[in-house]
Amino acid sequence: MPIIFLVFLIPAIYVVSRTLWPLALPLWSKVVVALLLFGVSQYHLWSRLSSGSVFSPEFPRPVVMLFNWAFGALVLLMLLQIVLDLGLLVTAVVRWQRAALPGALRYGAMGLAALASAIAVANAVRVPPIRDVEVAIAGLPPRFEGYRILQLTDLHISKLFPAAWASAVVARANAAGSDVIVVTGDFIDGSVDMRRDDVAPLQALEAPDGVWAIPGNHEYFFDYGAWMRHLTSLGVRMLPNAHTVIRRGGAELVVAGVTDLSAPSVGEAAPDVGLALRGAPAGAPIVLLDHQPRRARHAAAKGVALQLSGHTHGGMIVGLDRLVARANAGFVAGRYQVGGMTLYVSNGTGLWPGFALRLGVPSEITRFTLRSKM
Repeated sequence: MPIIFLVFLIPAIYVVSRTLWPLALPLWSKVVVALLLFGVSQYHLWSRLSSGSVFSPEFPRPVVMLFNWAFGALVLLMLLQIVLDLGLLVTAVVRWQRAALPGALRYGAMGLAALASAIAVANAVRVPPIRDVEVAIAGLPPRFEGYRILQLTDLHISKLFPAAWASAVVARANAAGSDVIVVTGDFIDGSVDMRRDDVAPLQALEAPDGVWAIPGNHEYFFDYGAWMRHLTSLGVRMLPNAHTVIRRGGAELVVAGVTDLSAPSVGEAAPDVGLALRGAPAGAPIVLLDHQPRRARHAAAKGVALQLSGHTHGGMIVGLDRLVARANAGFVAGRYQVGGMTLYVSNGTGLWPGFALRLGVPSEITRFTLRSKM
């Protein structure tokens, strides 16, 4: 068994030993609940057995939601129990005698974890609202004043985010009145055969200047070539280390894209901003699509005016975002000024179905309005 599945046993072991076992319950009931908790902790193993990948649980949507709720409640309960145990330790040190935790506090922690996890799953699976962001760009041609870019990212179309959800997202995106739509990776979780019907609604995405996109790391987990061909067949124009030029009269705006940092691990081309910008018109403002925000400083050095990224899901839960930021060069959610470049890291439109919880970090469909920098 891969070590990651053993690691996921830790929350169950801690909760069983510190929360469940001290309760005044019949032994048989504690054994049954303990077995259920150990089973829930192995959600990702069951996902792998269902599809061959931990990234694509192939259970009915209600089952995927139930697993996420139970797994989330388990993790949150472990964190609450750690807080209670630290409180016990402090009390014992101050009083210099052993302290006991009342059963009512244990039950309270269980109820709070279950409620918080239910709210988190509900937040995760909703169709996101439009978030408006204005970006000032130096040298923006007057013809592009007020130009609107709509960003979708981290859709993770899957059993959790199926065709009905994708259709609702497409309808909201189309109604947003943008000039161009961009998708910054992680379209899917699953193979083309698994997701063919679920991604079909993407064919209805439309904007005057088209729909442009890049791959995210998850596209490389499920036959990258097959997905690039299929997404292209749906009218999504891919920009892997490439660019397009949008024109308004004699004015120009460059929209460029790069591949994902995970690409070389499966023998595909690494992200290359220089290659993406080769042949781009000099002096035209550059909007770069890069799934991961980690290389933002490199993009800024290449003269990019605005970088749009995703990947982090905004950290998903307040507090956890600090850990996610450390793994992404300090970038996790929202707007950053990186030299002369604006970086925007979206919280994501969807979420990986392996940990689909959001607390204090709402999902979004982001509409950018470009303004001249005075």
